[in-house]
Amino acid sequence: MNQMFNSMKSSWLLVYALILITPLSFVQAKGPAEDVLRKESKGLTEVMVAKIRQVGSVRISPDGKLIAYTLYVPRQIYTDDDGSAWSELHIVGQDGQSRPFVTGKVNISSIEWTPDGKGVSFLAKRGEDKHKALYVIPIDGGEARKVLEHETDISGYSWSPDGQEIAFTAEPKPDKEIKKDKEHGFNAEIYEEDYLLTKVWIAAGDYAKPGPDRDEQNKPRMLSLEGSASTLKWCPDGKHLAVALAPTPLVDDSYMMRRIHILDVRSGKSLFKLDTEGKLGQIAWSPDGRHLALVAGVDKHDPREGHLMIASIDNPKTTDLLPDYPGHIWSIAWQDNDTIMYLGYQGVWTTFAKIDIDGGGQKTIFPVGKYTLYGLSLSRNGLSGAFAGDSPQHPKEVFAISPGERSPRRLTHSNPFLENIRLAKQEVITFKARDGLRLEGILIHPLDEKKGVRYPLIMMVHGGPESHHLNGWLTRYSLPSQVAAAQGFASFYTNYRGSTGRGVDFCKLSQADPAGKEFDDLVDAIDHLVTIGLVDKDKVGITGGSYGGYASAWGATYYSHRYAASVMFVGISDTFLCFALGDIPEELRLVHYLKYPWEDAELMRQRSPINHFQKCRTPLLILHGKNDTRVHPAHSLALYRTIKTYGKTPVRLVRYPDEPHGNRRTGSRLDFSLRLMRWMNHYLKGPGGDPPPYMLDLSGIKPDEQEEDNDMPK
Repeated sequence: MNQMFNSMKSSWLLVYALILITPLSFVQAKGPAEDVLRKESKGLTEVMVAKIRQVGSVRISPDGKLIAYTLYVPRQIYTDDDGSAWSELHIVGQDGQSRPFVTGKVNISSIEWTPDGKGVSFLAKRGEDKHKALYVIPIDGGEARKVLEHETDISGYSWSPDGQEIAFTAEPKPDKEIKKDKEHGFNAEIYEEDYLLTKVWIAAGDYAKPGPDRDEQNKPRMLSLEGSASTLKWCPDGKHLAVALAPTPLVDDSYMMRRIHILDVRSGKSLFKLDTEGKLGQIAWSPDGRHLALVAGVDKHDPREGHLMIASIDNPKTTDLLPDYPGHIWSIAWQDNDTIMYLGYQGVWTTFAKIDIDGGGQKTIFPVGKYTLYGLSLSRNGLSGAFAGDSPQHPKEVFAISPGERSPRRLTHSNPFLENIRLAKQEVITFKARDGLRLEGILIHPLDEKKGVRYPLIMMVHGGPESHHLNGWLTRYSLPSQVAAAQGFASFYTNYRGSTGRGVDFCKLSQADPAGKEFDDLVDAIDHLVTIGLVDKDKVGITGGSYGGYASAWGATYYSHRYAASVMFVGISDTFLCFALGDIPEELRLVHYLKYPWEDAELMRQRSPINHFQKCRTPLLILHGKNDTRVHPAHSLALYRTIKTYGKTPVRLVRYPDEPHGNRRTGSRLDFSLRLMRWMNHYLKGPGGDPPPYMLDLSGIKPDEQEEDNDMPK
């Protein structure tokens, strides 16, 4: 929809026909006519990927009957102003009937049900708003109403149990004198010093836009806390808040130095902080308010939060309920006062399980090996649940489970056009690294694969490295594997050592060894695919972003003899520059290098792709956002300039204005996909030699040149 907002006031609007649901990992059964249509249809294209919608956050209502969710809707190319995807609010019933609540050119975030279950609250900047404010829309009809605005953007919030008050986070208003000075040219930026701390505020539950009759005593009060606040949750006892505080709002501190504090609401004082170390994830109070569950790292060197901890409301000590968990726990919710339910990543799958607060009563509800789910949300009685879920056949949609059910039900179908697109076979592959370590990866076969034929391969490498690939929907603008399959490529996603999903010990295997065995694992994966007869070893490309971009640069230089093409995205070329110019120096020290780079300068030099430029014979396409603060654009410029000047192989640098660490806008995302696939086609299947023209052929992409397809999202 193109109208600014569309708040439905009456009957339910049936958006998509209810379709029989099957488990996430299998294609729905089709009739003969649909089989023919699927066989005759084309594969996925870059333009189709740019139009894919997917579900974001999901929140089940307190009574378990409805599920609110955000839907990301990409902007229409050549129609909308360029920008990131819109984020809409929709609500779906357990019967699969979904209705739009706030749609169009909107950006909805932080959705929650009001404590009485009669409305959905969300953050947005609407109409005449100068800052992001808190709105509530009733589920029985009516317009969204602003219930809280502040002098700056509200970044997060939590309702009191009775709904009469709201705790929220926001920066204080900038000093008037400083603002005036900046307007007169005194606008110098003091690097990593001129920030404002995010503070915690308490407001009445209906503190709407200020006016002349507003009682000044009811204005939000700021709590006097040391540090910068982020996550916060109001305790069900109404007397306490759990708040994550870091020394500063800098990214590095938010990663490595955040700690959970228990606050007394009335005094605004911190009673104590929990005794965790390292990274923090989700927090959740028990229904009786006596315990707090949280996801955290086991120590300051743990690359990723992923263990289920529990603490009492009156004690800073935390207990790891599953110290030997073989994966990473990611999403948690309380079923009752004594039971925590959780989603965990194990290998390329997720599992849904529960455990008692004393460590007993463990029970697996959805086993490993079948589903890929995200974002657990439970009803007030803990018997109904909602998730986002994807599969090899579809991006994230809303799924639900009700009492007595043994598998999740799919409720939404946001991309009906995908039903008519042929998708390539996807399977999980297990292989051994050269040192005997068992590894997993996910293989996307060529769409029209023929037995006995060897195919070009694109290695698609995840970032982090504390991340991993699940066996769900893998295609995205930067790793377009199903697009590659339709163009005759195989693609492989390797969960190399250092990836998440296999426990703390596996996640730490790459520490103090950057670009070492972790990237050897990628080459060992190639050798396995060559051995089984699928891949042509002379036609292998590599791509990835961030740490995956580091792997791509390493593949083009140190491992140049193994890769015939490389596409490096926001990647690292110099490990010392990564420390010196990026925004996570302490994370690099504590969970990657385990030392400062000058403490082993020779290792840092040897593990920098730029110091192997003389080996580079791999045609290299480098792409980078000009506003990247995580991996500074200087990495790409330095590698480009060095390889171009040396003059032994084709190299091209593409820079995206205003883009950060990864592209956000629809246009620059599609631009990336087109350039990636053109580079791989040119050097793995085409003539090679000089690079293809730097200008893209955009014919057929403009609206008046596209093929008519009534099933494509408009």
